[in-house]
Amino acid sequence: MSTESPSAPESATPPAATPAAEPKPAAPARENRGGPGGNRGPRRDGPGGGFRRDDRNRNNRDKDQGDGPTMIEKVVFINRCAKVVKGGRRFSFSALAVVGDGKGKVGIGYGKANEVPDAIKKGTANAHKKLVSVKLKGDTIPHDVFGEYDGGKVLLRPATTGTGLIAGGAVRAVLEAAGVKNVLTKSMGSSNHIAVVHATLNGLLKLRLAADITTLRTTATDATKL
Repeated sequence: MSTESPSAPESATPPAATPAAEPKPAAPARENRGGPGGNRGPRRDGPGGGFRRDDRNRNNRDKDQGDGPTMIEKVVFINRCAKVVKGGRRFSFSALAVVGDGKGKVGIGYGKANEVPDAIKKGTANAHKKLVSVKLKGDTIPHDVFGEYDGGKVLLRPATTGTGLIAGGAVRAVLEAAGVKNVLTKSMGSSNHIAVVHATLNGLLKLRLAADITTLRTTATDATKL
């Protein structure tokens, strides 16, 4: 049997307290430039600022779009032509375009190029150069008329409001560009797009208003009396 006396339990020593972290010095306040955020200037597009950089361009675009009448541009037909050469085939395109303001002015243009967009652009530009004025009676034509151009023959007849535009593709394009909304048409000749379009324009150029006929008759009567 052991004679050693049991040792007294060791006293628990509390852990040393962790020193508190020293507070960091506050950063100096930045200079306030007058903006709502404190350190940024006022927005150039805000209520108290100027205008944005692209405001001038936007205003110019709106001004350009507002000037002059809005033109109606329609592509009637696009033709592809293939030329056989030693290295293969070379394709070119031609476009028939109609342009009008919807208020009695219409023009027809034809353009050729190696690409479709370029051909349409040329045809539209050519149509703008050939604008002519036609006589309309409201949203229809004043009387029956028959237009001819080469093999194309087109009959146009006035219609009451609500009838609509009763016409085919080529004839419809010309009448819509001119501003006709109620009319009856019949293509009685060739179906070639160029011939039909020019025949329709030929018929529109033959239109006369009642006031024009009265003026002509009055002038002729006065000349006979003299």
